[in-house]
Amino acid sequence: MMVENKKDVIDRKVTNWILDVKEGKYKKEDITIETVKLVKEIVGCDEWKNAKELMCKVKEVGRLLERRVSSTETDSSSSANVLRRVLRIVREEYLALLKKEAVEESLHKMLSGGNQEEDDYGTPIPTLGAAILDHLNELETELETSSENIAAQASEHIHNNEVIMTLGNSKILADFFKEAAKERKFEVLVATTEPSTAGRELAQVLHKAKIQTNIVPDSNVFSIMSRVNKVIMGTDTVMANGGLRSACGSHLVALAAAHYSVPVLILAPLHQLSLQFLCSPNQPSFNTFLSPQGVLNYADGDILSKVSIYNPKFDYVPPDLVTLFISNTGGHAPSYIYRHLTELYHPDDNQL
Repeated sequence: MMVENKKDVIDRKVTNWILDVKEGKYKKEDITIETVKLVKEIVGCDEWKNAKELMCKVKEVGRLLERRVSSTETDSSSSANVLRRVLRIVREEYLALLKKEAVEESLHKMLSGGNQEEDDYGTPIPTLGAAILDHLNELETELETSSENIAAQASEHIHNNEVIMTLGNSKILADFFKEAAKERKFEVLVATTEPSTAGRELAQVLHKAKIQTNIVPDSNVFSIMSRVNKVIMGTDTVMANGGLRSACGSHLVALAAAHYSVPVLILAPLHQLSLQFLCSPNQPSFNTFLSPQGVLNYADGDILSKVSIYNPKFDYVPPDLVTLFISNTGGHAPSYIYRHLTELYHPDDNQL
């Protein structure tokens, strides 16, 4: 009986993981945690000798993910962001251990940073794997508690007798309102975002939590915005300029809020911060189109032959329509996104 070597086992797990991501087997809030678990198995494998080889393996996983899975169809963009954070962790741990081991390094190099960024990451360091695993455990804990940390800030942003408008459906959004309801009495207006059922699903969740909730047709969003105190939404991705790739209908709500000077708050954990920019409204990697059956029934054959029907999944919301981002580390203005990107990702890892 043949015994698989560690490399074959890891390759099979990577392939199965990518298939699971493509088929949507992971919940949106779990996909990033599963990504970290996969990387921990790669790090635990003995098939790499130095930081350079490990980074090549992580980048290879990222390239496979980008080739086989469209980021517009699943939440694979968050997985790619986590892989970039892992690469940053590998670089930081390598340089820290290398500096610690370089006892004969001159004082000038130690103070100036030496050649750290020019290092090819090829020096073998026996303790590197253990140090990276410890850091990855911290990252996994951060991802697991991101929703709780965002929800813990709810009472700072929602006050008694306020009217809040929202749309879409996500665990982070539901947890945020539930946490606020423990101390505050408020009303939530949920835009239906037809033909999606996400708005109605969120309304049901909030109603079960005994939060006063009303469903608002998309066509009535502008007319009712004048009595709204603030808009609180989730998002799929935060773009590099502070704009949003969020559920279709978000731009409509944000424009109505801007007209009536209503603040727009976005719930976005740090793993949703992307290095991607929207270069053109026709950029194919930004959006995808769903079946138009929810807009016009296939039974209406006579009409279908005369019209073109589009049912986009996402909207782009410019950063000037966003008032505040609420992440697991606190509240930030859209202009602060650049600082976060610098802290989370290394410039050499922009392209996996």
